[in-house]
Amino acid sequence: MNGSVVARLHGAAYLLGGLWPLLHLRSFEAVFGPKTDRWLVKTVSGMLVVDGMTLLAAGRSRAALLQARRVGIGTAAVLSAIDLVYVPIGRIRPTYLLDAAAEIGLIMLWSKAALPE
Repeated sequence: MNGSVVARLHGAAYLLGGLWPLLHLRSFEAVFGPKTDRWLVKTVSGMLVVDGMTLLAAGRSRAALLQARRVGIGTAAVLSAIDLVYVPIGRIRPTYLLDAAAEIGLIMLWSKAALPE
């Protein structure tokens, strides 16, 4: 898979995932559990929307895709680490392990993505 496709796929995932709690917090909480600090959910959601738009807007040049890969892998690594630390101690629901799997999958796609020379 080429880097442009990975950037668009990753961007769409983050844009939609970020918009979900902003547009319908109740359904998000039904899946991922009630949140005490809703301002934090909205902050992370906003950051994911920005990351998603950035990945979707990435150019097709090697430099643009290298930058998109850094943003994508960095964000995915942080999100998966949070999931893998806080699910086992019971702070967040086990459904976050699905997110961790998706984030790790995105990291794997980026690691195999073909970039222009």
